[in-house]
This record gives sequence, structure tokens and C-alpha cells, in this order.
Amino acid sequence: MYTLDDYDYDLPERLIAQAPAPNRDESRLLHLNRTSDEVAHRRFRELAGLLRPSDVLVINNTQVIPGRLYGRKATGGKVELLILDYGQPGGVAHDRYRHTYHCLIKASKQAGAGTQLFFDQGLAAEVQGFADGIYRVAFTSPEPFDGLLQRVGRMPLPPYIKRGADTPDHQDRRRYQTVYAREQGAIAAPTAGLHFTDEILAGIKACGVTVAAVTLHVGYGTFVPVRVDDIREHRMHEEWFAITAEAADIVNRAKAAGGRVVAVGTTSVRTLEYAAGDDGQISPGSGRCDLFIYPGYTFKVVDAMITNFHLPRSTLLMLVSAFAGRKTMLRTYAKAVRERYRFFSYGDAMLIE
Repeated sequence: MYTLDDYDYDLPERLIAQAPAPNRDESRLLHLNRTSDEVAHRRFRELAGLLRPSDVLVINNTQVIPGRLYGRKATGGKVELLILDYGQPGGVAHDRYRHTYHCLIKASKQAGAGTQLFFDQGLAAEVQGFADGIYRVAFTSPEPFDGLLQRVGRMPLPPYIKRGADTPDHQDRRRYQTVYAREQGAIAAPTAGLHFTDEILAGIKACGVTVAAVTLHVGYGTFVPVRVDDIREHRMHEEWFAITAEAADIVNRAKAAGGRVVAVGTTSVRTLEYAAGDDGQISPGSGRCDLFIYPGYTFKVVDAMITNFHLPRSTLLMLVSAFAGRKTMLRTYAKAVRERYRFFSYGDAMLIE
């Protein structure tokens, strides 16, 4: 249960979704009852009929930034950069034209301090330092940085979605973003939320379900593999979160009344569980979440979750295994493979209750 190999499974590469379904609500929905181990195969548009009027649906309203930049060094060598802390505590805005951020840089040779980087439309940067695999980079823009980044930057899709540097990302800018994204700062989408439409949300609310929003800016740790054999030795990267007093009150009142908390995505799960006391009460506030949920964890708040299908040997698979049971989850994944569900970020969804 604590060995990395315990969270491996076989996945044909053809099932890794490279593009979203034509319409968000056309994705499939695997419905798992974790008590009976029963599985039903549905469409995401059926979700409202699977929820209860007393439920609270908790969404993550983080917004993905186009924080991937392709450029060149002064020597002419190609460079790929990913901004990690845009819009979060840690990023420094000197003024509208100069910003300093922590970044990942991919190049043929490590970029040392003082390395000049050049991107499209006059955006330039200088590497200031490097520690623990992360660079500190100062950007200079010929116009307000925020607007220029929207034009020059690209959506930071995960590495298993293949896009070339010259491939237009118009579709990804629209579809690798939830319809309720509001708070800028994520470098990866809370992908369980990608299936929702405004119409589905309206239908859910019309059934009596309350919707509450929290924020967790998904960080680059979502791409970092577990590199230890004993998963208990793994350390999660911190991600910035915020819970308003209103959202905390909605969740706490629902729990007190016997209602269910249905979390949309592992990011909402981690945010709620991190903010909960031993009594299951949610406290409002903001900070850095580094909660690692794996089998043996006792859930304090979340009663059901909507999630996508996750990578083998990943912390996300460990989280859902903690919720439904490792053997149950691996059996369910095997069924999903046989039924040719689409996996990962642009793939299909699962409701676990």
C-alpha cells in the first residue's frame, strides 16, 4: 500500500486524450459507488441527476495563465520557460513593465545568472539566480507585462499532450480553462472542472444543490513524478490557496445539516481537507497547501468527488485510492481501460461517492 509500484497500471497510449471532446458535456462519466464497488457508465451531462438537493458542490475557481514562453538566449540557443508564481505571493511586480518570477527553464545548457533571454514582441528577461531546480527571472516589457503575456505566452499543457512550439493554441486557451475560472495564478488546470458548462451549473443549482468556490493555484508539482519507493517519504510542493468566509460557511452549514460535500477535482479535495480542523469545520483564510493524501488518510470533509483519470504512480492516483480504496480504484481503472475511456487532462470524468 505504501510502495510506488502499488500505484502502477497499464494504459495504452491511444487512450491518452490529446484534445478535448467536441463539447464539454459530451465527455463520459464513470460512476463509482465505493461502498458496493458498482460501476455505471454515463455522460457528464447526467451529473445533476446524480446529486442530491442537500449537496454542496465545491469548485476550484483558479485560472490558468498562458505562462509558457518560447524564446532564445543572446547566443541564439532555444529556450522554453514556464512562470511558476504569476499572481501569487512570491512574484514581484516592480511596476507594470518589470516583474520578477520564479520559473522553470528548459535549454540545451543551464542558464546561469546574467543570462539574457529574448521572446516575441520585445519581451526580454534576465536570469538572476538558480536554486533547487528553479530559476529567478526578471522580465522587462515594452508595454504593460500582463497584456503582453496574454499575447506572447502559451497555455502550459502537461507534457503528455503533444503540441509543437509553432502549433496555434487558440482551442487550448478556451478549453484548458474552466468556465468558472476567476483567479489568475495556476500553471495547470483543475481538470475535473473542464467538463462543466454554464448550462450544467444552472441545472445543478436548479435541483437545489449549492455551489461554493475555493481557490488553489495548481503548481508545477502536479507534473513532478514521485521519485521515492516508499510513498510516505514523498513531499508535496506547496500551492497557494484561499477560502472565503462565505465558502467556509456554506460548507460548514451543509455538514451540520447532514448534507454531502462533493468536491470537484483533487485540488478542491486537498484545499478543503487542509483547511479543516479535527472537528471537520472549515476555516477561512489563505496560505500554502502541502497536504499529501494517500491511503490511510481519514477524510474530514469530503463525502464525494468528481475527478479525471490520473497518471500511473502519481500523487493524484494515491489521493483517489485513499478515498475509494487502492484495489477498488485499480479495478475501476482497469474497467475504464477496457471500456476505452479517455485518460488524463482532456479525458473523461469519474464520480466517486
